Amino acid sequence: MFAGFGGQGILLSAKILAHAAMKEDYEVAWIPSYGPEMRGGTAYCTVVISDRPIGSPIIRNPLHLVAMNRPSLEKFAPHVKKGGVILINSSLIQIGSNRDDVDEIRVPVTDIANDLGSARSANIVALAAFVARSHILDIDLLRDCVKEEFARKEKIIPLNLAAVDAGQRAALGETV
Repeated sequence: MFAGFGGQGILLSAKILAHAAMKEDYEVAWIPSYGPEMRGGTAYCTVVISDRPIGSPIIRNPLHLVAMNRPSLEKFAPHVKKGGVILINSSLIQIGSNRDDVDEIRVPVTDIANDLGSARSANIVALAAFVARSHILDIDLLRDCVKEEFARKEKIIPLNLAAVDAGQRAALGETV
């Protein structure tokens, strides 16, 4: 599950993950949800990835969570399955999940994106950090899907690939 404010690229990062999973021949469901405000309202998106047909795309207890803002962390973290990954955007969230049965990773994704030159790439930093930490997919496959997603906006591909690299380094505890 990806969750945050509208305008943070929640649906896009989930779409890129879903696309990458489809390229690996997984069964995929992408279920967006957002408030009527779009920008500034709450947005979240569930991505179901399976090696079997998906009976229902509705998930009450996701295995993983990428929380881009505090309300999203507070709302969804209690429902993440034991053993999952909770990625917290520590640029905007000063608290943890209060869970000791998950792999919690705190990454200042907004700060990293700003350092790269655009806060708009924070979602890609978060996505890459999540993929690198969870090992849900190969990071090189993610890079390819980012290139494809932004193919019509070629001038922002280098920024987004830098965001993938920075997110991966942050997830591995390397200096960004």
